[in-house]
Amino acid sequence: MQNAGDMMDRLNHSGRRLSKSHRLIAEYITSHYDKAVFMTAASLGECVGVSESTVVRFASALGYDGYPQLQRSLQELVSHRLTANQRFERVTEIDPRNVLSTVLKSDMQNLHNTLEDLDPAVFEHVVSRILSARTVYVIGLRSAAPLAQFLVNYLRYMFDHVRLVSGGAADGPEEMLELHETDVLIGISFPRYSARTVEVMRFARHCGAQVIAITDGPMSPLCEVAHACLTARTDMASFVDSLAAPISVINALLVALSLHRKDALSGHFRRLEEIWKSYRVYLEEDRHA
Repeated sequence: MQNAGDMMDRLNHSGRRLSKSHRLIAEYITSHYDKAVFMTAASLGECVGVSESTVVRFASALGYDGYPQLQRSLQELVSHRLTANQRFERVTEIDPRNVLSTVLKSDMQNLHNTLEDLDPAVFEHVVSRILSARTVYVIGLRSAAPLAQFLVNYLRYMFDHVRLVSGGAADGPEEMLELHETDVLIGISFPRYSARTVEVMRFARHCGAQVIAITDGPMSPLCEVAHACLTARTDMASFVDSLAAPISVINALLVALSLHRKDALSGHFRRLEEIWKSYRVYLEEDRHA
């Protein structure tokens, strides 16, 4: 995956070797990246005044296998630059009659792309690192906070030492005073990335702990800090973050860990079921309205 500088260099200097139509496409993308990055080849061609096939050939001229690959690279490049207002503007372009299908199809595409992109070897390495950790720390702020809480909730069924880092102004490092090189910190963040999460991850790495990132792609700033990175696509249909793929990756991680801890989990859940029943935590099956 090329870096941001390479991506912009391709576009900014493409006029030296591309046709007039291709130059128009490049100029539109660089000037209106916040809109162009989410357009189909057909809609981009319509805005520029060229055919869909011309847009596809433009992607090939830049060295991509096709327009989808170009679009994905652009999305990774600009996703962290989009303001909340720019993301909200995308909602107004959705036909109200097609909101349900548009959003669900977007989530399905994110899941599909995540499955294609995620390296199974990296996934297994992350599982191994968590299994061998003395203490597992997790941080996820803002829209990633529910993901961090979800992960911590289920990790605590399997491990005795799991801590959710709040990430307050000074609380992050203070909550990790006992951080050891045998510990693991899992940082979760997606565009627009949390600066505080990156700071806490950097602190953990400086202390010698293993740092794992759950983020949207190799261009994420979290990947620069982490020893290992699990990626999940979050391309959004609106200003609302799409968390379908991230929660699915976290589910897969939890299931993989549980298979290694199944004997301990079995006994743990038997004891929990007795407690839940005694304190009527859940509704009984025979209860009628």
